[in-house]
Amino acid sequence: MKLLRGKTEASLDDRLAALAEAADLAEGRLDQAEVDRARAVVDRAGVRRSLSVDHTAVALAGATGSGKSSIFNALAGTDLAEVGATRPTTSQAQAALWSPEGSGPLLDWLGVPLRHVVGEGSGLILLDLPDHDSIVLSHRLEVDRLVGVVDLLVWVLDPQKYADAAVHERYLKALGRHRDSMLVVLNQIDRLPERAVRRCLDDLRGLLAADGLEGVPVLGVSARTGQGLPDLRAALDRKVSRRTAWAARLAADVGAAADVLSETAGGTVSAPVPQAALVRPLSRALSEAAAVPLVVRSVAKSHRHRAVAATGWPVTRWVRGLRPDPLRRLHLAGRGRTSLPAPTAVQLTMVDTAVRDVGAAASEGLPEPWAAAVRHSARARSDELGDALDRAVARATLGASKRPRWWRVIGTLQWLVTGTMAAGALWLLVLAALGYLLLPRPPTPTVGQASWPTVLLLGGAVAGVLVALLSRVAAWIGGRRRARKVAKTLRAAIDRVGEELVVVPACEEQSRYVRFVDRVASAG
Repeated sequence: MKLLRGKTEASLDDRLAALAEAADLAEGRLDQAEVDRARAVVDRAGVRRSLSVDHTAVALAGATGSGKSSIFNALAGTDLAEVGATRPTTSQAQAALWSPEGSGPLLDWLGVPLRHVVGEGSGLILLDLPDHDSIVLSHRLEVDRLVGVVDLLVWVLDPQKYADAAVHERYLKALGRHRDSMLVVLNQIDRLPERAVRRCLDDLRGLLAADGLEGVPVLGVSARTGQGLPDLRAALDRKVSRRTAWAARLAADVGAAADVLSETAGGTVSAPVPQAALVRPLSRALSEAAAVPLVVRSVAKSHRHRAVAATGWPVTRWVRGLRPDPLRRLHLAGRGRTSLPAPTAVQLTMVDTAVRDVGAAASEGLPEPWAAAVRHSARARSDELGDALDRAVARATLGASKRPRWWRVIGTLQWLVTGTMAAGALWLLVLAALGYLLLPRPPTPTVGQASWPTVLLLGGAVAGVLVALLSRVAAWIGGRRRARKVAKTLRAAIDRVGEELVVVPACEEQSRYVRFVDRVASAG
């Protein structure tokens, strides 16, 4: 069966699937009774469609004294139901069957044990229900149960009580979606003058319109005289012959359940906040809590520290080894947990505020049950932030201790220069020893006025210091460059942590609501 919705068609199967998904999405967010009601509609539809679709279960429902049992007998063509004018006489639903073959499982599901075969061919199952205003609780419960599952409802009213709030408030207003699955009969019109009958029927139509049932067929009948009964039979025959009353009823149930879910959810669907807009302010707070500024400074200092140790003048570079490496001091040069300082109370407050801001921004415009779920999702993994940030910082700084190739070149050059200086010093020492021992000294080559040993000694010392100074300048520049690179990597890592643990859960909950609204609209 196809049901028109706007300019597109939605099949009953599609609407049921949409309602089932909407119920799943609403689990834990909306009132559980309404969620269970939606699931019950889906389950009931599955059972009803598996039973005979060639039969139409029509229930006569009404108040005490309305004459529904009289109409039941008149339509059945025999006295099956006991008739009472002022007190309930129908204590248990009973069925009159036309074409009974295959109706057994449907009647078993309806829970109607009293069955009477009265005809053949049409597929009509006519049920006489207990009075909905009976003083016996079991009668009222039986009416409520069957009103919720039969394919077609015929409400039998009488001129004295057709405006009774009991039927309008308790039943008719709640069945606004069921116009196509309902007939209303005003019985006992033989007791009224003809003009009064028209006024009563018009007044009844106005009351039904106020109940949201405008357009529902309203028939005036008299079970005693038979007036109007042919029209009622014809209306029932038209409904039954189409073999679609069951589907119309299920479609109305789906729409009604979708309406309840929509009203319970409330709110409006606003444009989702971009994740980037949520991550940026959160990342600033997380960066402070993760001591990112300290790490960036330590990376620059560590680079310079190790550069001096690798490229400094060998005569003095050993002093650098006495100082601790800033990265190693924070346990950032290897794997495992770092030794970063714990975040301060102010930083923790900033993080908590930022997390709450993410939840507030993502839940803006959502109704409170869903808004609360979004805010809860944003905070749900807050306890994991500390360890996740620590791991992110450790991973982001793994490459910070990598040694540039030029350090090895400069280090080799420094040792060559130092060897040259040592050679000059040793040469001068040999010459001094020969002079002290009054031994003849070999001729010493000169460069201008300076001897080669002196040139080697002084030149090596000056070259070593000069190379060390130039290396320090290069190390300072390299430290800044590496610190900027690590800072960029750290920002990306911190963004991922905030996104994974805070933003994505909040946005997923927001998307869940958007999907819920879409599914409810499709079901409705």
